[in-house]
Amino acid sequence: MKIYQVDAFTDKPFTGNPAGVCVLPAPKDDVWMQNVAAEMNLSETAFLLEQADGFRLRWFTPAVEVELCGHATLAAAHILWETGRLAGHEPAPFHTLSGRLTAERRSDGIELDFPATPDEPAETPDGLGEILGARVVNFRSSRFDHLVELESEAVVRELRPDFTRLKSLPVRGIMVTSRAASPGFDFVSRFFGPAVGIDEDPVTGSAHCCLGPYWSKRLGKTDMRACQVSRRGGVVAVTVMGDRVRLRGQAVTVMAAELIAE
Repeated sequence: MKIYQVDAFTDKPFTGNPAGVCVLPAPKDDVWMQNVAAEMNLSETAFLLEQADGFRLRWFTPAVEVELCGHATLAAAHILWETGRLAGHEPAPFHTLSGRLTAERRSDGIELDFPATPDEPAETPDGLGEILGARVVNFRSSRFDHLVELESEAVVRELRPDFTRLKSLPVRGIMVTSRAASPGFDFVSRFFGPAVGIDEDPVTGSAHCCLGPYWSKRLGKTDMRACQVSRRGGVVAVTVMGDRVRLRGQAVTVMAAELIAE
């Protein structure tokens, strides 16, 4: 079977967030999918299985299965259209651990309809500022991750956290964020997930299901443009619509391979 590597939330190869995409001809067991994800060694590999009413979609890091992933969903939809499994005008319906998700082609890229994961008050973990190496301006928590607002975009960009200590926190990951100083953007972020086998994720779509509502309240706007300022970098357009968040971005296929190991 074919397996693809797609750079998501970018229009240029070798930037954005690479995701594996495997369209299964028949069901595979969890151990096999986890082994393939570990072999791909990307932040996520998406596995698609066609059903009567859409596609079953699951996401695996090299270490664990996750409940929600934006960039691998965008990559999966891109492959379905690019390979002709779906016509360009058709939406891509997915059945996932986070419920029914959809992707649609727009003039400015692919739009994902995701559930919001709003931030809530939480007690700041002891020593978090020391672990991150920066002063914590605001601390919140979502269903999956911790959210940490920092002083400036420059601080977010220069951050060098202690990944060993960060891994001990009982969450999927840590979002660090600030208002944007770069023109054309509303806010910036980075995402660290050592607990799920990813020290730093280049562009994290699902994090924007929390970051979007967080900054929407602070900026007084529902349409925003965000930049994840990792080394590879990526751009996410965010629209907050009540309990849903729409994420838009582009994708580029960089590799197609034949998977022969069973």
